Amino acid sequence: MPAPAGPSRTKGDILRFSTHKHLRQRLVLAILSGRSIRVDGIRSDDVHVGLREYEINLLRLVEKITNGSTIDINLTGTSFIFHPGLLPGGNVTHNCHLGRSVGYYLEVIVPLAPFCKKPLTVTLNGITGEEGRDLSADAVRTVTLPHLHLFGVSDGLELQIKKRGSAPGGGGTVVFKCPIVRSLKTLNYVDRGRVRKIRGIAYSTRVSPQFANRMVEAARGVLNRYIPDIYLYTDVYKGEDSGKSPGYGITLVAQSTTDVLHSAESLSTVPGVDNGVAQTPEDIATHAARLLLEEVCHGGCVDAKHQWLVLLLMVLGKEDVGKCLMGDLTAHTVQFLRDLMAFFGVKFKVTPAPRHNDKAAEGDEDSAAPDSVRAPGTGEVFVSCVGVGYSNVNRAMA
Repeated sequence: MPAPAGPSRTKGDILRFSTHKHLRQRLVLAILSGRSIRVDGIRSDDVHVGLREYEINLLRLVEKITNGSTIDINLTGTSFIFHPGLLPGGNVTHNCHLGRSVGYYLEVIVPLAPFCKKPLTVTLNGITGEEGRDLSADAVRTVTLPHLHLFGVSDGLELQIKKRGSAPGGGGTVVFKCPIVRSLKTLNYVDRGRVRKIRGIAYSTRVSPQFANRMVEAARGVLNRYIPDIYLYTDVYKGEDSGKSPGYGITLVAQSTTDVLHSAESLSTVPGVDNGVAQTPEDIATHAARLLLEEVCHGGCVDAKHQWLVLLLMVLGKEDVGKCLMGDLTAHTVQFLRDLMAFFGVKFKVTPAPRHNDKAAEGDEDSAAPDSVRAPGTGEVFVSCVGVGYSNVNRAMA
């Protein structure tokens, strides 16, 4: 049988990839595994070839949080070689490029921080929330960090939003603090429970404070039909703390009886930029509420945007079998499973989960939706693997 398509190896055991996609996750895997990577064909067919400015800015951040890393970029920016270094920890300040929000950079920092030599404190300046592409600072604080608690990273883990900054001007500041650990706990997370409460935050910067209240009322108009325990609070920033541009948005989090978190958010866009159109606060809040209900409908114990993070931490866990129930696996998650195999040699066992429908189990055909009306996707699946027993070698050297 022919070998499956994937990264190739060269002299010096350098893993080779192509295209700019999945760049952040591959940088994280390279640093944690100590494997050098080469990425070719970065937008080689685009009008503007090569790395974007925000991607170069990300590579500079990687150089700051590591010690001994080297990055060689060719003249056109369509290829680079990355040799990872160690993670010293300490205090780091970085000005993020205004092409992406701070969530773009935090996706690299969060999985690396527990394995530093000393506790890491990172101050990021830039846009705190952007519609469509990256997690906002609120989503990272309320959803991403609790996923680290599942693996034993808790005491001292926090994200503070000092200033909010909307696109395109930015002006926001967040401070991320993370303790170090020797090793991670083994995960066994297979009971999604039932949604028992919904929490959320509506914020506004350099617009009328009533915008936040209008978003809360509109979101309640959708969600109150499904659950009574809803608490949405407003966060209005004024003066220097409100950044350089007007903006508003809402982040919603549904928590189940087993502390499973599903989240959704919607933020205002800049009219005329990247096809952005003017939206009312009611439109944004209604959209976010419907996205949350859709996310809950997909099921699983992990929402779609955090599947890759949980899979990575499962691989880094102790040499024991970790298991997690996930909803529809995204295309990004499937590619990340291939990358985990390339860097760590770990294969996951993926098995379909039985549908949570008691009546269907009893043979009541009317209670189960026909296949023709079900959303396409993998459905709920159990993913399991044996951890590599990753130990924080940086901490051992302290």
